[in-house]
Amino acid sequence: MTQQTSTTVQEIPPPKNLTLQTLRTFVIGATALGLLIFIPAWTINYWQAWVFIVVFMISVNIVGLYLALKDPALLERRKKVGPTTETSPAQKIIMSIAIFSILGLLVFSALDHRFGWSPVSPVVSVVGDVLVALGLFLNLLVFRENSFGGSTVEKFEGQKVISTGPYAFVRHPMYAGVMVMVMGVPLALGSWWGLAVLLITLPVLAWRILDEEKMLKQELAGYTEYMQKVKFRIMPYVW
Repeated sequence: MTQQTSTTVQEIPPPKNLTLQTLRTFVIGATALGLLIFIPAWTINYWQAWVFIVVFMISVNIVGLYLALKDPALLERRKKVGPTTETSPAQKIIMSIAIFSILGLLVFSALDHRFGWSPVSPVVSVVGDVLVALGLFLNLLVFRENSFGGSTVEKFEGQKVISTGPYAFVRHPMYAGVMVMVMGVPLALGSWWGLAVLLITLPVLAWRILDEEKMLKQELAGYTEYMQKVKFRIMPYVW
């Protein structure tokens, strides 16, 4: 969230034809995921992938529907994502690495399934799907509490420190949800070795958080006091 000038939060009405828009988002998203997974897997006889795509897309669209109905302005801010939307050079690099690692995670897990490098049991795959849904549910709780939770690192006009809900336990619960989801993805797709992507994801996430907190301490009134009250960033008693 680095930006020297504030961004005004505007009220945006819920989109029309919400059902049609949700269906279109589901189809486009599921198709994109299918191409990323089934092509490297080189088979459609991959039940783990089918279940993962359904779980992920249903969870994402539940979050999207909630925002469309309850907080359309936040939904629009969530659509502003990617390296080109960041204003800080550091965040541009961070987002580039993050996107590359997530895409790599999907492709590598599919290749793992294809060549049988590190298969997991069906029970573990189901646990992975639960983690994916749980991570996105945690993000939904964050969005309910914080209407300023955009996808980019920037400060909005009228933004205030949130210390209720999940923010009472950790300072960055949205990233905690992302970590839970990322841990679940390779397991859901049947790959133990896919967890190695965390070796990239964790340092990049820590970099993003530390850079974001530097800006928040400077630009968001009361954030320093909040940091003193809530000691941990994404995991209680760890970090």
